[in-house]
Amino acid sequence: MFLDEAEIWVKAGDGGNGSASFRREKYVPRGGPDGGDGGRGGSVNLVADPQKTTLLDFRYRRHFKAERGGNGAGGQRHGKAGKDLDIPVPPGTIVRTLDGEIIADLDAPGKRVTVALGGRGGLGNVHFATPTNRAPRIAQKGEPGQERWLRLELRLIADIGIIGYPNAGKSTFLGAVTRASPKIADYPFTTLTPNLGVATVDERVMTLADIPGLIEGAHAGVGLGLEFLRHIARTKALLHLIDGSLPDPVAAYRAVNSELALFDEALARKPQIVAINKIDRREVRERLPEIRASFGKIGVEVLALSASTGEGVPEVLAALAALLDEVAAAEPVTLPTAEEPVVLRPRREPEGFVVEREPGGFRVIGRRVERLVTMTDFASEEGVAYLQRQLKKLGVTDALEKVGVKPGDVVRFGPIELEWVS
Repeated sequence: MFLDEAEIWVKAGDGGNGSASFRREKYVPRGGPDGGDGGRGGSVNLVADPQKTTLLDFRYRRHFKAERGGNGAGGQRHGKAGKDLDIPVPPGTIVRTLDGEIIADLDAPGKRVTVALGGRGGLGNVHFATPTNRAPRIAQKGEPGQERWLRLELRLIADIGIIGYPNAGKSTFLGAVTRASPKIADYPFTTLTPNLGVATVDERVMTLADIPGLIEGAHAGVGLGLEFLRHIARTKALLHLIDGSLPDPVAAYRAVNSELALFDEALARKPQIVAINKIDRREVRERLPEIRASFGKIGVEVLALSASTGEGVPEVLAALAALLDEVAAAEPVTLPTAEEPVVLRPRREPEGFVVEREPGGFRVIGRRVERLVTMTDFASEEGVAYLQRQLKKLGVTDALEKVGVKPGDVVRFGPIELEWVS
């Protein structure tokens, strides 16, 4: 089945480790520290790619990891920055956290969002030299890259959404007026994926999307409708195709519109062109005056066509083009250029910190403090001493003592767990 939702795990690259190196050259006594910095880890970006039309690829691959930064070296040689990872998604993809918060709406080709930032490279020991410590043996580890689960939701972007009961002829109509090649067969739910096509009417170009699976109860998950109802949200207008051979075409019309309203009232208010299909069949053509009269009683004017033979199709296309002219223009979307790409970035967390009691110890929460701890090389005595000085300077030590921390208590900083010492 077509996936219009997917969950993926992304992991940005860790920063490279800094180097604790000393300059050793002939005729250069006491050369001093010359350890280079680690390179920044690669970030993970989602990019709206017009060549993509579904989220199906994410059924087979759900984990994505960017490149790690290179380690620093002596001679103040910095590590290589990790390569960013660009993940292509279809235009119209909404990016959410698992809690439902919207991170970005990639509604235009080329639009991109950074969903996981690469970790900073660790500083080499050249940064820790002071007048009183000219030979520091301190070098930071690279900062871990951000990682998170994301939910992707696809809402197709089209001028016209083609709706109707299964086998109303939606795919046949789309194939007749565009170059789309949808699967067509004489049984329900032939179409398992929304199909897109482009039609031209008097030099006007319009995009049409065949929305499958709308039956009674679709808003509650019956059939395939719940999977695809959300795709109609971005369309400007609707073409409602009705199978003229149904016993009660008006009932089918009402049922589909009821499903739209139950899913989202705004969908039911979208302007519609209603067309009776399959007039190439004798019984439908003979019933056409009766069908028109039935719709006339509820104030709906209908067109007639045969998607199979093409009869009436030009008139329907002309009516759709006229309807689009009447619809208020959507907010203009400025497509990004190569020189000025649209980049959305996740909000950075504030630099402050809070201390919380939790079972078995305490937890310090704050981006700057957590980063300082995770980048500390605990195998280095000088590195640990430097961390203690920084925690004191930032006020973390005093804050912990105020809430009652004692030697031997466990204090957690992100994924790092430490035993507190006085």
